[in-house]
Amino acid sequence: MTLYDRFGAPVSSDNQDSVDAFDEAATLMLGFFADPLAKIDAAITADPGFVMGHCFRAGLFQVSSEAASEAELKRILHVLKDHEAAANDRERGHMAAIRAWADRDFHGASEAYGRVLIDDPRDIVAMQFAHQCDFLLGQATMLRDRVAQVLPAWSEADAEYPYLLGMHAFGLEECGHFERAEETGRRALSLQPRDSWAHHAVAHVFEMQGRTQEGVEWLTTGAKYWSEGNMFAYHNWWHLALFHLENGHTAKALELYDTAIRPQPSPVAMEMADAASLLWRLHLRGADVGARWHELADLYEGFVHAYYPFNDMHAMMTFAATGRTDTARRLALTAALEGAAGGRDSNARMIRDVGLPVVRALRAFGDGDYCAAVAILLDVRKRAAAFGGSNAQRDVLNLTLLEAAIRGGDAAAALALVNERKAAKPDSPLVRSLYRRVDAMPAVRAGIGTAA
Repeated sequence: MTLYDRFGAPVSSDNQDSVDAFDEAATLMLGFFADPLAKIDAAITADPGFVMGHCFRAGLFQVSSEAASEAELKRILHVLKDHEAAANDRERGHMAAIRAWADRDFHGASEAYGRVLIDDPRDIVAMQFAHQCDFLLGQATMLRDRVAQVLPAWSEADAEYPYLLGMHAFGLEECGHFERAEETGRRALSLQPRDSWAHHAVAHVFEMQGRTQEGVEWLTTGAKYWSEGNMFAYHNWWHLALFHLENGHTAKALELYDTAIRPQPSPVAMEMADAASLLWRLHLRGADVGARWHELADLYEGFVHAYYPFNDMHAMMTFAATGRTDTARRLALTAALEGAAGGRDSNARMIRDVGLPVVRALRAFGDGDYCAAVAILLDVRKRAAAFGGSNAQRDVLNLTLLEAAIRGGDAAAALALVNERKAAKPDSPLVRSLYRRVDAMPAVRAGIGTAA
């Protein structure tokens, strides 16, 4: 007898208790509620041969984007090898994605999950993992279109439907469809107010449009829904800190860092990245963050680098900002990336095309070589999406470029860049502040242009 999970996709297990636990784990994962890993471990304990249970566990480790996950992925693949003959087509598709990721063929993993979804649009687990893979790879159109492919197979009668709408809202936002993204995100939340990803998608719209006060109100009002018992809360708090920072409220941003963003013991890579990104934005404005930088740099000292270059960018921020006279870690990080760039897997391509240039630019900025930082960032930012993250996260490169142009005295570049920023965020207090600084540059005053 073939069993199906609660969402309508087939499993090869004949243990209903395991399938029920799998359903619960999947629902927790959709809302980023704690703790899907514990729930899936219970499913595997009930049925050690539960193929989708092992595949689910592997997917959780994949999307952590950490090198430490590789050993566990290989262990799971070894377990799955003994059960592959009894697996169904859906499960073999998941195995293909796991094998690709374990081989650092990240794009191959994304496409393997996509193929599973084409064959079975009710595979909500494949949808979640595909969506996270597309996010990690900066595949904006697939963040939008992969969800669009499966939406007609779902309806409001499905409890999971709002989560799909939240994913679609985020994809729409990343593709610049801001009005549709906001509408879709709000619809998702009207059906499921606790969807932290939908709250996040609408916050992204406000961020990209410079609607800072609306962003503050949106996240502050919604915190009662997305912050309690949620593993994604730190990132929404990060977005709230960005709104405060854009408004010039440095103290509020630091308060959020200390109470909600600062990495706890045994942090995940994305928590560390948010912390580094916020501190770097404060660093660009000359804010004193005390010992926070050194605390975070110490965490990155023990981090394995040259695995996922988006993480390496944030590691270099901590090494560049701490001002340590010993540059060994900065050199070691660069050397690790240079070594990995010679590979043929998709990770190596990400390092060559984006990761290594970005790390070199941040290192140059930290050393006060602003001209080099400007030259590198002007070039690499055109293809920066290739190493993952969101438009809001990668905006730190634009902010660094603009700051480097100002500090390096490149008035023409600074004026062009601040004009560009004003077009996107015409009412931003930060933009007004940047204009005042650019206007004060001697070359601007001498007539290359006047900041409006």
